[in-house]
Formats: sequence, C-alpha cells, structure tokens
Amino acid sequence: MPISEVVLFLSAPFFMCLLLAGIHCYLGLHVLARGVIFVDLSLAQVAAFGATLAIFFGFDHHSPATYFISLASTFGAAGLFAFARRHEKSFSQEAIIGIVYALASAAVVLVVDKIAHGAEHIKDLLVGQVLWVTWSDVIKTALIYGAVAIIHYIFRKQIIAASFEHNSPNSAFWDFVFYALFGVVITSSVSMAGVLQVFAYLIVPAVVGSLFYSTIRARLLFGWALGFILSLVGMIFGHLLDLPVGALIVVCFTLVPVVLLILSRSPSRNSQGG
Repeated sequence: MPISEVVLFLSAPFFMCLLLAGIHCYLGLHVLARGVIFVDLSLAQVAAFGATLAIFFGFDHHSPATYFISLASTFGAAGLFAFARRHEKSFSQEAIIGIVYALASAAVVLVVDKIAHGAEHIKDLLVGQVLWVTWSDVIKTALIYGAVAIIHYIFRKQIIAASFEHNSPNSAFWDFVFYALFGVVITSSVSMAGVLQVFAYLIVPAVVGSLFYSTIRARLLFGWALGFILSLVGMIFGHLLDLPVGALIVVCFTLVPVVLLILSRSPSRNSQGG
C-alpha cells in the first residue's frame, strides 16, 4: 500500500488516539490524587456491561440507545463511588471500586454467554476497534470531550479542590460531578478503544509524568507528549506488523513504567537513614 494511502487510512484513528490521550491524561491526574487508581477500569467495565446489555436486547452496537444505556450504567456507578467516598473511615473506596469491577465483569460474562459471537464482543470490549474509527466518530467524540473539558474548566477550582484537597466545601457534590463527567468520557471511549486501552491512556501518562514533575501543568504537558508519541508508535508498528493496534498500544504504554522501574536505582543505604 502506498504511503499516502497508509497516512489517509491511519489519520482518523490517530486523531482519535490524540483525543483519548488529551482527555484521559488530565483525568488521570485527578484519579492519582484521589488514590482510586482502578476507578477507570471499574467504570469502563460498567460501561461495557451497559453496552452488552443493550446488544442483548437487540440494539445495534453503535446506536444511540446502546450509548445511553451504557451511560446510565456509569452514572449509577458514579453515584455509588461519590457516596462511598463519604464513608472512607468505614470501608476503603478502593474496595467498593474492586467489588463493582468484579460485579460488572461477571455480569458481562453472563450476558455475553447468551449473545451470538460473544467471544468477538469480549475482544472488542477489552482492546476496542480504534483502527476502524471514522472521521464522523472523531468529530462526535471531540464534541463530547470538548463539552466535558469546558465544564471542567468552568468549575476547575471546585473539581480540583475535591480531588487534591480533603474536606473541601461541598466535596460530596463535586465528587459526583467529577465521577459523572468521568463516566461520560469513559462511555464514549470504551465503545471505540476498549477497557484496557482506556486504562492505559488514563494511568500511564499521569504516573510517568508524576515521576519527573511536581506541578499539574508540567505533568499534563508531559503526559500529552508521551501519549501522542506512544499512540503514533503503536499505530505505525501495528500496521507494519499486522498486529491488533489497540492491544499493541496498550503494550507500548504499559511497558514504559515497567522499564522505568527496572532501570531505576534502588534507594541507597545512606538515604534510608543512618
């Protein structure tokens, strides 16, 4: 295939990856500050359950009905997580997140068992089909992410305070706003990128950026650059090697912190005291 045709074929998927990296890196900083690392996996699995349930009832995978059923599911989980944060002294919020993830995962398996081509549906839920997105998908997703970004910007002081400061005023309300907006993003992302790819975009750039920078702005800029580069690498090599692009992007992202951990120096005895 000529290079011009390859560029044309990969242009929409690449721009979709840029959108994913842009919004998820910012949300990842909030997730790290809240200490709820796996909330993305949990909400993504809930969104996947909602979509699976819609398909079971006969709706098309990309229909508005499927989207809104999936979104309603994430709103329910968002409300539960916001409520759980008010009771952190009684039980860990991470425990509730894990329980919801296990519940949604098992429920997906039960529903998929009754759907034709269930194995293929499971694969799509995990790594998505980002290589086959169209410019229409890119524009629609950009509008959704843009609306979420505008709300985050308008209420940035309240949302940042709820994430980075404990006992901020009206934190319960802003917790729900954050998780609800998070649910909107996750619902849109999972339908194209899958659960694992969304998790990689959310956590890896934020974690790696936190290793090198201390300010939110610097971490965000670094995370965006890292996300853009890894998306491009995964997409190019996925096409050249004829590998599933979504899965390869996940591997590219998750290898970075693993390699950094292996290459990092262990603390010296002097730094440990004495």
